[in-house]
Amino acid sequence: MSDSSSLPPVRLHSEAELARDALATPLFSRAARLARWAGPDTRVGVGGELEEEQLPGAAEALGLAGDDAAALASEAWRVAVDTGLVAIVDEEEGTVAAAPDLALLTSGSPHDVLGLWLGALETVLADASVPDLDDLGDAMDEDGTIDFSELDWDLEAEAEFLDGVLGNLYLLTVNEEGPGDRPVPLPALAASMIVPDDMGEPTNDVLEQVSDAMMRLDDQFRLLEPIGLVEFRPVDEALMADAADAADAADEPAAPVDDTDVSRYGMVRLTPLGLYGLRARLLEAGISAPAVGDLVDKGADALLDGTSTFPPMAAQAETEQWLARREPLTAARELLAAARGGDKGAPLRRLRCQQALSLVGTEAEPALREVLDDAELGGLARVWLVERGAADVPAPPESMVFWLTIDTVAAQLAAEGNSTELQTLVEGLAQQHSGFFATAWRVDHPATPDVLEAMGRLHPDKKVAKAARKAAFKARSQQGV
Repeated sequence: MSDSSSLPPVRLHSEAELARDALATPLFSRAARLARWAGPDTRVGVGGELEEEQLPGAAEALGLAGDDAAALASEAWRVAVDTGLVAIVDEEEGTVAAAPDLALLTSGSPHDVLGLWLGALETVLADASVPDLDDLGDAMDEDGTIDFSELDWDLEAEAEFLDGVLGNLYLLTVNEEGPGDRPVPLPALAASMIVPDDMGEPTNDVLEQVSDAMMRLDDQFRLLEPIGLVEFRPVDEALMADAADAADAADEPAAPVDDTDVSRYGMVRLTPLGLYGLRARLLEAGISAPAVGDLVDKGADALLDGTSTFPPMAAQAETEQWLARREPLTAARELLAAARGGDKGAPLRRLRCQQALSLVGTEAEPALREVLDDAELGGLARVWLVERGAADVPAPPESMVFWLTIDTVAAQLAAEGNSTELQTLVEGLAQQHSGFFATAWRVDHPATPDVLEAMGRLHPDKKVAKAARKAAFKARSQQGV
């Protein structure tokens, strides 16, 4: 992820739900079963791995059969040891016993269970960054040590690549404009790491790199699915066979490929448990990765400031949770108090306050009436009261109307930049008030010069735009900026 500061908030399932999901994942559940299976006769090697003659018994305990049974049992045992579900009692004798943490899976809190699952996830992620074991064997010295210089492979680079891919998948999932919980095509995910943003048509070399990365990810996601991080549809085996045949017969014309069925090239999506796991890793790395619900126990000032960078749906969800814990009248008073200010972020706070108050019922009416004469809040209070059909709402003075207009445009600029919606708002203001700019430059609001300058930039009519820029110059002169 290139800009971690802009991570949108993630919506997580409850820890109880996530803990149940963790316990149900194939690999973690097998690790727990093997930890309970281990006894006085269980023997391990110097690295904690099960002795080869123990593997059939372990596979039988897991109900596994077939060619992969021993490998699956070995993998589950390694996770049990690395996660701390199994303790090595005597390294020389190779004896083991169930570790105290094993009891947490049945008697611990959901948070305890998830902590153990995160340890298992780290083990699997480390495994996914390691090349094929056959390659490792070729690079092994006589004394059993690995000469990494013999490998066309860099452990750190591989781990960084996988971290980058998972980071991009996380961002696509939490972004409201992204695919959400829909699966992402593997080629698109690979391309997000390979193809430069400013590249138009990818070169053949770049396309070959994308293809290689896609196949690498196919192997890695196959490893990551059993721990519950992702749901994965692998690359179609027939597709890989076709590619191999084409490589063997390079002189012959290639068979047509159905590019419309993108799912044949692999599809992947993060599970709710996977979202939890990747967010935990981001936080561990010192990256700000907010979650909806983080602000429910904080004050209104933290809510308005925190949601100022949230996308609309996430901001509403966070606000709804915050309001659910408070009485409407008390909440309204807290929000209005927090919305005051002349700093640069104040207009967006007031916009978020207005949006939050739209979710509050008529029980909050006294709080809105209390600020009718407030220069900063009186305008939005009137809007709220009128929208709810309240009686005896005084008409706002012209100065308040213009102040609220400047404040609203300043908030929209902060929230969306030069958006199409803001351009429409600017055109409407200039059309409804023929003398708007003649009055607007006098408005005593810190953002007046910037708002008028933006209106001049956004309005398509050159004459109106020139009037806006002239008004912005007057406003700057008046404010001495």
